[in-house]
Amino acid sequence: MTNFKYPRAEKFKKNTEISLLFEKGKWRKNGNLRIIILKDKPAAPIESTKFAASVSKKYFKRAVHRNRIKRLLRECYRLNKDLFKEAFGNKTIAMLFWASPEMPEKFQDVETQFIKLCQAQKKS
Repeated sequence: MTNFKYPRAEKFKKNTEISLLFEKGKWRKNGNLRIIILKDKPAAPIESTKFAASVSKKYFKRAVHRNRIKRLLRECYRLNKDLFKEAFGNKTIAMLFWASPEMPEKFQDVETQFIKLCQAQKKS
């Protein structure tokens, strides 16, 4: 049975982790989604998978809209966690971004882009 939880241990908010991610992470893009990933390496060991979602204030001035999109991104991760771990690995830090000024119409639109992003990573 798959685990559909998104526990506190999987969320990351520390400035040190975020700055490490932006310094050494690799970017991937599919449609309106962008992701930055840092995999476990001997130089920078990672204990477990950690995930965060972010939306730019530049595109969405209102916090209500930013929060809605972040909820959709976290829900995509939560429901497709097995696919994510299969594509990017078990010990990974990742941050997902919505890189479009348009609000997503439906959750299914965001989810299909997320699945395509994970499948594209598996192939490469």
